[in-house]
Amino acid sequence: MSFGQIEFSQLEKPAGLFIVFEGGDGAGKTTQIEKLAKYLTAKNKKVLVTREPGGTVMGKSIRDWLLEQTEVDVDPKTEALLFAADRAHHMHTVIQPALTLGHIVISDRHIDSSVAYQGVARNLGIENIKNISRWAVGGITPQLVVVLDIKVEIGQARLNRKDRLDRESKDFHEKVNQAYLDLAKLDPAKYLVIDAELPIDEIAIKIQERVAELI
Repeated sequence: MSFGQIEFSQLEKPAGLFIVFEGGDGAGKTTQIEKLAKYLTAKNKKVLVTREPGGTVMGKSIRDWLLEQTEVDVDPKTEALLFAADRAHHMHTVIQPALTLGHIVISDRHIDSSVAYQGVARNLGIENIKNISRWAVGGITPQLVVVLDIKVEIGQARLNRKDRLDRESKDFHEKVNQAYLDLAKLDPAKYLVIDAELPIDEIAIKIQERVAELI
């Protein structure tokens, strides 16, 4: 495979399990990730919980630059490329090594976030973002993507503080949420879409049941 004149690295298929949580802001990803990690640890599984951006030291700097600073107006292309840079480093230094060891990696956000936020809501193009992201991760993709679907106004009301992307318009966030649902429709075997307004424990059970099928 190639991206322009750049060849994709062909990494050996890792032994572990890669699970990603996606969804609009305020959907409850952090809570459900914690519950799933606890469930898997109780089953004596080796679990690594991480996030994008910010799962590495470099990633934390990128996260601060992209989401927290207000001095510079970051254009959409620069935003997308910085997310991709974080993703490449994150995969190379954190995710892929853990998967090779047979661990279960749970990530708060991954490629679909870039597709939804930059590809769709920023109008940079879905395939453009997919190609950049696939190149960044060397072909490693999650076996399961959990999408917590929530209405924009409810998700926003749950937030204690808002970063630069959180402060975008309701229309922007509705495009993001719909993008997740559209991605899930394309590959229902890989995605689990759950109403994020359900009781927390009910959501957790649905996720655990799906993950149990994979382990």
